[in-house]
This record gives sequence, C-alpha cells and structure tokens, in this order.
Amino acid sequence: MANKKILVVEDDSDTRRGYNIRLKANLYDTFFATDSITCLRQAREHEPDLILLDLGLPGGDGFVVMERLKMNPQLAAIPIIIVSARTGLANQERAVKEGARAFLQKPVDNAELLAVIRQTLGGPAEPKKLAYLAEPARRKFLL
Repeated sequence: MANKKILVVEDDSDTRRGYNIRLKANLYDTFFATDSITCLRQAREHEPDLILLDLGLPGGDGFVVMERLKMNPQLAAIPIIIVSARTGLANQERAVKEGARAFLQKPVDNAELLAVIRQTLGGPAEPKKLAYLAEPARRKFLL
C-alpha cells in the first residue's frame, strides 16, 4: 500500500521542516508550497490525499486558496486541515463553513496534528509510537 501524500502549504521554512520530519517519520509522503499559486499547481500535479494549509500566505489568503480548490472538480474532494496562527472563533467557524476538516492553532501539538491527520485520512486517531532518528548527530525522538 502506498504512503498517503500530504501537501504542506506553509511559508515559514522552520515550520515546513518540522512538518516534514514529523510526517515522514510517520510514513507520509510530503511535498510543499510556500504561496497560494504554488499550492494550486502542486495540488493539480500531485493530487494529494490531504492538504495542511496555513491561512497567511504570500500571493493570497488561505481562504482564497480553499475557495479555488473547492471550485476545481479535480481538487474539490481533497480534505483540508487549517494550521494557522490566526486566532478567533470567527476564523475557525469560517474555515469549517468553507470546508476545512479541522482548524488547529499554531503552535500545534505534534500528537494532536497527527491524530487529526489520521482521523481525516480514515486511519486510527491514536498517536503512533515515537519514531527514532538514528543519525548520530541528531539522535532525537520525534512523533
């Protein structure tokens, strides 16, 4: 069975790197976009199983990206999880109203993020055991 593909739409390089490490350690294939235009192109090219979407993006708001994804028949069914530093119930309600499966506030807890991803993709919601990175210079436990 092939790994699930996740498109991470995030303009902060440190945050992207953190997502990449966590997701790959949990056997997800990842690819990235740093702005709204690249997001739409990557979604068409790779047809991801899920999109992690930041709302504050160069070249267009994350809500605009969601709207464009939902207007494209090829992309409309891809589940979207919003991971944003934006606060407020209004943003959360709008995200859900416009089709997001979840709205997570940054900084997001690793276990919570992975549980929501698993639940959205139809897998078990409980956190996976810690994955060990064996590189000698970076011996760390990661989710």
